[in-house]
Amino acid sequence: MIFDTNLKTNFETTGRLWLRNAISTKDLSHFDIAAAQGGQVGARINSCQSLSSALAVQGSLMQAIATIYPKAHPVRVVAFNKTQETNWGVPWHQDRVIAVAEKCDVLGFDNWTEKRGVWHCEPPHPILDEMLFVRVHLDDTDHNNGAMEIAVGSHAQGVVPSANAEKIANRFPIESCDAKRGDVLILKMLTLHRSKPSMATSNRRAFRIDFASAGLPTPLNWRSVTPDLT
Repeated sequence: MIFDTNLKTNFETTGRLWLRNAISTKDLSHFDIAAAQGGQVGARINSCQSLSSALAVQGSLMQAIATIYPKAHPVRVVAFNKTQETNWGVPWHQDRVIAVAEKCDVLGFDNWTEKRGVWHCEPPHPILDEMLFVRVHLDDTDHNNGAMEIAVGSHAQGVVPSANAEKIANRFPIESCDAKRGDVLILKMLTLHRSKPSMATSNRRAFRIDFASAGLPTPLNWRSVTPDLT
């Protein structure tokens, strides 16, 4: 796909862009295999051949992202699957955590945690403001199986304290992220969102992939997601 100025302008305003039926059948099969690797709710996916193939530069997802952010590259991948056995809901919130190669004492990078050997932290607002929160849907999703809801345009509020998240979200149009298999939702990282438990018996699989277009201040580095991209 080619960089689209109109799409980019609309995206900067709303903080939300839907690309329907954007993932090819071949790439969906790669995502299916990578999702099976996770094994549990919110599993962070490490590099594997299927994920590398799904995120290849010439693949359908990366080409879709290039329509608005040509220099964006994946910096964190998390797989989700809501079922009757693994079901959950989360209130209105922002995701403000990034994964890095190693812990370093850099001004403005706070709230350090280590999850399964990977260091995470909260970076300064300007870094979050330039990041993308991308959701790849592997199953059809609606309110019955716990579709995510977003407050459209809420990214413009900057960093929102957790205690104020619901009040701020209700100032904006609320959109249920109903999707079909192969649909891609691109969000500004600071978009407020929530998710309700599923009421269905079927799977609700999705990949959440964070993208960044710039590097981190030395000596910090993004944690490599797929070092063998081609």
